[in-house]
Formats: sequence, C-alpha cells, structure tokens
Amino acid sequence: MRSLPAILAFAVSVTAAAASPAAGQGCDTHSGLPVPRFVSLKFDEVRGRAGPSFGHPVRWLYVREGLPVEIVAETADWRRVRDPGGETTWMHRRTLSGRRAARALETVALRARPDPEAPVEGRAEEGAILWLERCRAGWCRLEAGGVRGWAAADALWGVYAWEARGGDALEPSERPCYRSGDVADAADAAGGESR
Repeated sequence: MRSLPAILAFAVSVTAAAASPAAGQGCDTHSGLPVPRFVSLKFDEVRGRAGPSFGHPVRWLYVREGLPVEIVAETADWRRVRDPGGETTWMHRRTLSGRRAARALETVALRARPDPEAPVEGRAEEGAILWLERCRAGWCRLEAGGVRGWAAADALWGVYAWEARGGDALEPSERPCYRSGDVADAADAAGGESR
C-alpha cells in the first residue's frame, strides 16, 4: 500500500507537468508556443528594437494597435517579429497580444458565408486590420467595427497556408518550433544578449 505523502507527491508532479506552458504545445521554446506564429500589437505605440533588450536602439516605432506580426524567434522576455512589410525587429513580450489579426492585402468583401456568391456584409479596404476568428477551406472569418464576414485567405497577411486549408491545428510532429539553441543563435545574430 502506498503512503499518502507518496500519492500526493505524484499528484503534484503530474499537475505541475500538465500546467507547464510547453506541456500542451510540445515546443521547446520559452513560451511553450510554436515558433513561428502570428500575434498582434497590444498597444497604439510599440517600439521595435535592433536586439532583445531595452539597451538596443529603436529601429521602428509602430503606431497601430492590432497590427499583425509574426514571431520568428523568442527569448524569455523578447520576441523577434516580422511585420507585414517584411522588416524584423525585437519587441518585448508584454507589447504583444495573442489575439490574432489579419491585414487586408487588397480591398476585400466580407461575405455572409465562405462562398464567393454569398451576400456581402461589408468591405475592408487594402491595409485594413481585421480581427481573425477562424479559417477553413481557403476562407477566414473576420471582424472589424462590429461587422463580421468571410474573406478569401489569400487576400490576407497574417494567415498560414495550412490554416487557410482548414486545419485547426497541426499535429505535434508537424508544429514549427525553434529549439532553445536556435533562439540563442538568433539573439547572438542580433548582436545582443538573450534577455
């Protein structure tokens, strides 16, 4: 018969393992989330730096809350991001939101259903930022200013090809993940420390 302390110790270790950020994702990244991945800017003003620390110079000042960016590397506190124009900078993790957004690459019709013949609920001009709800079969459901609708995924920046095909998630073996060494290499390449 097992003792109560042994059973409690086992239960605590199982609970701690399940609660770790990396447990559900299978990624050896600081956040436990896949890299690369899309996120959005949390504030109206976000500084993009030359390296992963406040000591690095500001390369870009972003002034658009909700702008989608792609995390391409990460350290414990910093994320290397690619913006819709292809520029890469480092941003502090607190300036980024996990809420997904997409940028219209052209004027797009927001349709009632994921069908090119469906009624148009609204239009988004080129450069418009829309909140991304989900994608399937080449279409993404978006929301902006209280208007919801479906738009063709290939007219949006901030959506991966596999998402546009309709997959809600990749199998663990297919998830794109950097390993810890890759992140350190990315920080070294930026000329800075990893924190």
